[in-house]
Amino acid sequence: MATRAMNLCSILGVFHHSSSIRCNRLGFVHPDSRFRSGNMSLSFIGGDQTRMHQSLVDLVMEELQLQRTRPQVSSKTGLTSVKDAPAEKGEKKTLQKGVLLEFEKDSKKVVLGVAHRPDGKKNWMVYDQNGFISSIRPQQIRYIVPGIEILEYSDVADFAKKAEELLDPSILECAWLEVLEENQWVAVEEIAQIIYGNTGPLECYCTHVLLSRDDIYFDTVETRDSVVYEPRPTDKVDEVLKRKMIEEVSKKELGDFVQTLISAKAMPHGSKPAKSTWLVEAKVRERIEALAALATDNCKSEEQRKIAKNILKAMRMSTTSTAAVGLLMDIGYFPIHVNLDVLKYNIGTEHNYKSLLAAEQVLARTTDPDKHIRTDLTSLKVFAIDVDEADELDDALSATRLSDGRIKVWIHVADPASWVEPFGTLDKEALHRGTSVYVPTDTFSMFPEKLALEKMSLRQGELCRAVSVSVVLDNDGRIMEYAVENSTIKPTYMLTYESATELLYLRLEEEEELQLLSEAASLRYKWRHDRGAIDLAMPEARIKVSDPDNPEPTISLYVEQHDNAARRLVSEMMILCNEVIADFGSSNNIPLPYRGQPQSNISDFSVFDNLPAGPARSVAYLRVMRAAEMDFRAPLSHVTLGVDGYVQFTSPIRRYVDLLAHFQVKAFLRGHILPFVAEELEARTFIAHMHMKVARRLQSTSLRYWQLEYLTRQSKDKTYRALILRFIKDRIATLLLLEVALQATCEVSEGRDAGDQIKVIVKIAHPRKDILLLEEV
Repeated sequence: MATRAMNLCSILGVFHHSSSIRCNRLGFVHPDSRFRSGNMSLSFIGGDQTRMHQSLVDLVMEELQLQRTRPQVSSKTGLTSVKDAPAEKGEKKTLQKGVLLEFEKDSKKVVLGVAHRPDGKKNWMVYDQNGFISSIRPQQIRYIVPGIEILEYSDVADFAKKAEELLDPSILECAWLEVLEENQWVAVEEIAQIIYGNTGPLECYCTHVLLSRDDIYFDTVETRDSVVYEPRPTDKVDEVLKRKMIEEVSKKELGDFVQTLISAKAMPHGSKPAKSTWLVEAKVRERIEALAALATDNCKSEEQRKIAKNILKAMRMSTTSTAAVGLLMDIGYFPIHVNLDVLKYNIGTEHNYKSLLAAEQVLARTTDPDKHIRTDLTSLKVFAIDVDEADELDDALSATRLSDGRIKVWIHVADPASWVEPFGTLDKEALHRGTSVYVPTDTFSMFPEKLALEKMSLRQGELCRAVSVSVVLDNDGRIMEYAVENSTIKPTYMLTYESATELLYLRLEEEEELQLLSEAASLRYKWRHDRGAIDLAMPEARIKVSDPDNPEPTISLYVEQHDNAARRLVSEMMILCNEVIADFGSSNNIPLPYRGQPQSNISDFSVFDNLPAGPARSVAYLRVMRAAEMDFRAPLSHVTLGVDGYVQFTSPIRRYVDLLAHFQVKAFLRGHILPFVAEELEARTFIAHMHMKVARRLQSTSLRYWQLEYLTRQSKDKTYRALILRFIKDRIATLLLLEVALQATCEVSEGRDAGDQIKVIVKIAHPRKDILLLEEV
């Protein structure tokens, strides 16, 4: 048996007055016990001691001798595993058949077993309490139950059952209080004597189990051949108890939260709690936000991730982001069609307070900083042509035929730079956003909505500030002369592409200006393509979703073809404007975000002439095109467009790089110092492009989600026209579903080529998992 080191006070029998416990060299005993050493005994009664000096000296010498022969001990703080059975005075107990022991199974589960026979040099075959036989290594043994020499394995289960009945962790506190007074190490048997009044096999084993599970009252101290226990100081125990109390409260709160989740899941869709109700109480808000962070892969810390995973574990769910999304949908916190990318990419759905306040100040302002240099163009008939759902209208067109027969066109661009100053609050917010974001369910504008729509956008029948680029074209489409000026315009028509195309086909005399714009666009198209420009346009899906929070929202989808007359007209005029701004900047040494497209790796695109004109050829072109380049001091050739220079200028309300060009051009027109040098332009363009890249990804994934959702609502036997864009491997091809302008892969039959049309059906469409399985028919 392991013994405690005794201090001199113990030997001399000096006790604390409040203690009724008597102490001997083997541990604590009851008050009526006697300390015996050989034939000599000492009794301590009422603090009086028998004065037998010679015997006392002998006793002290005996104790010192014992101290010298004891093994050296090193303490370890915290709970550790018991690796060997307790031994008395350093003697190691050998394993033999019939010995009852506790061991670790491979699964780390601790069980009782009876040693059956040796298995090799070191291992033993053991029958465990569940009736299984295992071969165990010495390292797996945690405890050898003392006092049992031979036990039948059939009795192990009964022993384990009796032990469980005796286990009560609260009784360790009594032992701790008693041992703490002496502040000495104690063995299992000593603690068993204190809490059970017995040191039998069952009591010792129960004490061992309690101590091995204890993380409050005792620290384990391992010697070379045995294990003893040291009582923890009171302050450390108080600290642990306080922590456990907090954990218990947290566990109860988690249990209550889980029950709330279960109740919310069981409610019908229309009766689920509103999102705001989950955000009222701090603890509930913390947990729901942790789940939302895990769902969008945006956990701010490991602690937040741990909170979310604990909730999912308590709900008996996997601890994945997909599971978190499903749970938040089930309780109504996320709508069924939640756009996770908006949350994942931290898209600003609302403008901050500073921006809104700055916008209100601008809205209250009536002065025009360019009034003295603004040309009145209100006499011109002005056409604004855009998609039906467009809110921010930032370009419009005019045209007239000069007396010499040439056409003069005006590209009027909205003038937000007359409302917003560089380096101001609104400029900083626009830079941070980079662009307006358009998804089928919403629009997240670069500027506060009220300012963008009421002051910056071009509005039909109202006086509007603009920067107008006028161009006189030669009969072959070349630019003969141009001008860039601040202007005031009064838009006459707000047309969709469809309505503008209809007007062009009608060829109404009273709308001669629209015909002139179409004629100018045709001249420009031919001029550019004679210089090597190529078409890369692809059909685009336009989707508008009404009531997206409803599980069954209304989806409106149409496919926009880029080869219709009105779209080609607008596209040519925008390219013309951007070419002029590049030349204007170059001629006046204005640093601008000049954009170029270098020559591709294939100098002769005629190699693709075997492909039919349209999407298949465009895809082939795109695969060999080199990445766009930028310069901030001089124009770059744009091979794809067939122009010598290009600066994006026509969308300053919804694209920050265009706004940068406006800041520079406007300062030059005013005769002011330019706000940005080339290096500053480059830095700001880089930041804006990072945000634009995220926005494009968001727009693409959102559009695809709703295209797939649209397909799930169609008849399962509906056939679709599909265009083969290219082959990936063998007969696996990339297709373009023409009715929805959606790309997907599919295996096609022999004899098909790129550019061919086939018919397919949709076998599987899963918007959330982004799965689309097609089959040729």
